[in-house]
Amino acid sequence: MERSREAAADGERPGVFTMRGRDWTLLPEVFAPPYSASTDAAMELLGFVEGPQVPRQGSFLEVGCGTGIIAVSAALAGCDRVLATDINEHAVENAALNAQRHGVAGRVSSRHSDLFDALDPDQRFDTVYWHSNFVLAPADYAYESVHECAYVDPGYAAHRRYLIEAPLRTTPGGSALLHFSDRGDLAGLHAIADESGRELDVLSSIRIREGRELVEHMLIEVSAAPVSAPPVSAAPVSAAPVSAAPAGLGAGLPGARPRAAAAPRTTG
Repeated sequence: MERSREAAADGERPGVFTMRGRDWTLLPEVFAPPYSASTDAAMELLGFVEGPQVPRQGSFLEVGCGTGIIAVSAALAGCDRVLATDINEHAVENAALNAQRHGVAGRVSSRHSDLFDALDPDQRFDTVYWHSNFVLAPADYAYESVHECAYVDPGYAAHRRYLIEAPLRTTPGGSALLHFSDRGDLAGLHAIADESGRELDVLSSIRIREGRELVEHMLIEVSAAPVSAPPVSAAPVSAAPVSAAPAGLGAGLPGARPRAAAAPRTTG
C-alpha cells in the first residue's frame, strides 16, 4: 500500500503525462500510470503500440479503467463501442476526459460501477478486459480510500466475481481477459478458477523491471472449463464358448492431449 499512498500524496504528481506517444490527463485520486510500469505492460500485452497496429473491431469493455488509457486505445485501434467502468468516480470522469482529448468520445462511454453491477443485464461485449488489483490483501482488510481499490483485493473477492461473471458478459466467440502479475497469488487464482468452473489460459506474458524486481505480467483468457463426460459403463461380456476363436486385443482409449503452454516474452 506504500506505493498507493505515495502516488496519491506526491506534491509533484503530474496532471498530464505521456505514454506510448500520446498525452493523457491524470486526475487526483486516480491510479497513476507514471508511478507503475503495469499500465505500459498492459498496452504491450494488448498490442496497443505506437505506429501501425492490427486494426480492431467490435465492442470492448474495460473494467477498472483508471485514466481510461486502455479503453481509449481500444477505440483508437478501431473498436466501435467501448465502455469504461470503475468503482472510483474520479476514474470515470478521468476516462471521459481522455476520450474527449483523443477525439473518441462518440465511441467511448464511462460509467461508475463495481465490476458489472451497473451494466444492463443483456449487455455483452466482444472483449471484456480487467487489469486487476492483483495484490492479495487479508479478507478483512478495510480500504482507507477509494484509491487503494486499484492496488489490492481483500481475499480475492473481486477476482472470484470476475472469473465467474466475465465469461457471461461476452458475445458468442468473444473473449474475457484478465491482466495479472506474479506479484499476485497465481496459485490462489487457479484455485478460485477450479472452484468456479473456469479455465485460465496465458495468452502472452512479459517481464518488466520495476525497481530491483523483475516482474512478470500476464494476459490471461478466462473461459468456462470443459464439462467432463460421465463415465461409460462397460457392457456385460458373456463367456465365450470354448470352441470360439480368441478375441483380438482392443485398442486402448487415448489420453487427453495436454495443452501447450504459451511461451512468455521477456523485455528489459
